[in-house]
Amino acid sequence: MNIKDLQYFLAVADLEHFGQAAEQCFVSQPTLSGQIKKLEEQLGVVLFERTNRRVMLTETGSQIATYARRVMSEIESIQEIAESSRDPLAGKFRLGAFPTLATYVFPDIVTKVKKVMPKLRLILIEDKTLFLMDKLRHGEIDAALLALPVHDDYMVSQELFEDEFCLAVAPDHKLASRDTVDQKCLKKHKLLLLEEGHCLRDQSLEICERQGLAEEQDFRATGLETLRQMVKAGTGITFMPKIAIQENEAGIKYIPFTEPVPKRTIGLVWRKTSARKDVMEKLVEALQVVSDH
Repeated sequence: MNIKDLQYFLAVADLEHFGQAAEQCFVSQPTLSGQIKKLEEQLGVVLFERTNRRVMLTETGSQIATYARRVMSEIESIQEIAESSRDPLAGKFRLGAFPTLATYVFPDIVTKVKKVMPKLRLILIEDKTLFLMDKLRHGEIDAALLALPVHDDYMVSQELFEDEFCLAVAPDHKLASRDTVDQKCLKKHKLLLLEEGHCLRDQSLEICERQGLAEEQDFRATGLETLRQMVKAGTGITFMPKIAIQENEAGIKYIPFTEPVPKRTIGLVWRKTSARKDVMEKLVEALQVVSDH
């Protein structure tokens, strides 16, 4: 068994098609099929169920695929370590961020990182916090932009900036005439929130619990832009992170809160065992510039 065998095996497992897998691996289909057959003979098991219409993993094949992915991930890590040792600020770097942040910071991050680390190949991943933490633990990403604090003994974090919340209301809402708003005056109102799994929802719910606010139960948005449009439509009011506020936006008013201002702390999170410390330092510098901008 060699690395090529595992690459061929995983390609077929992912694509469920020998022809497409062969194209992806830049080999002929007979070559790929032959190597898969040899691998099955070597292991003494059947890895795939083959029919005229589809190819799919057997139960044993599925179990083996799990370990094969781990092996390939470790091999990739070895290659990355070797590459970064030759040039610590080069190679591939996978950075994650949760949806209510990624949309607004990723474009600036790409520009800033290219200036300070031109040889670094930045790969950006947008996902919910729970999944980003899981990817971090399993080495599928190198770092993530998350709301602090993060409670994990295997992680280290660096605070980057604080993102204050404003109250978003429609222009004809009775609160729209205010220049500032106190959280306590919202008790008679229901807030529009994101669906389960978004950290912004959890942050908003914490504020609601402290102030005795209620959530609008009949609607939960899948994303921040949907939430914005629902406010414009007069469906309700919501908390909007300052980083997501657009200047001179029609059909909506953002009202700053009086002290204490609700906010979230954004930080860079990575594994304590990461070999990319030099990149982390440069990245923190670049991200702090992004937040100032």
